[in-house]
Amino acid sequence: MGAVVDILLLYLCLIIVITFHEAGHAWVAWKCGDPTAKSQGRVSLNPIVHLDPVGTVALPLLALALAAGHSAFAGFIIGWGRPVPVNPRNLSRPRLHDSLISLAGPGMNIALAFLALLLGKGLLMAGSSLAITAVQLAQISLFLGFFNLLPVPPLDGSHLLKHFTGMSDERYFQIARYGFLIIILLIQIPAVLDLLDFATMTTLRGMSVVMGLR
Repeated sequence: MGAVVDILLLYLCLIIVITFHEAGHAWVAWKCGDPTAKSQGRVSLNPIVHLDPVGTVALPLLALALAAGHSAFAGFIIGWGRPVPVNPRNLSRPRLHDSLISLAGPGMNIALAFLALLLGKGLLMAGSSLAITAVQLAQISLFLGFFNLLPVPPLDGSHLLKHFTGMSDERYFQIARYGFLIIILLIQIPAVLDLLDFATMTTLRGMSVVMGLR
């Protein structure tokens, strides 16, 4: 029973993280002049509007269940939120604004991690065991933020790479066709996971020190 509760808590953390991430994209897109996501109700912290039945529900729950059973197949499963629609024609400075929209998701992950640690500190002072869950929420949020900065479509980092290198739309979409396969292969490389873990834990420790958390 304890394992089931742990899985559900981790899944709840994931839902919160994805919600903040996608809402960040939608809000910045709206502020940059594209009302597409706003008109679809995506500038919201309501998780329902950001959920994808497969990417946010089925696959993450399957991955968590497999991980709990120590199955190696868990490492081959990735999840995702419902993509935020962006119409470049509504952006007055497409390259700059698209870059800002792309950075908004990871930026929200960092902000959420800060809030989660702040909550964790309060729970710790109150003697609540949920303080651990708050720290896990911060860790998951940071990991997802850094993961999304990998320069592979459809991750946010791929947009930054595209604009930085001047890559054509045609070339970008050619690579995007194999994006998920490339991502799955990348996360099998220990050095990539080590880099993501290093960025996550270094940031988490830095935030914890600033807040006076051990």
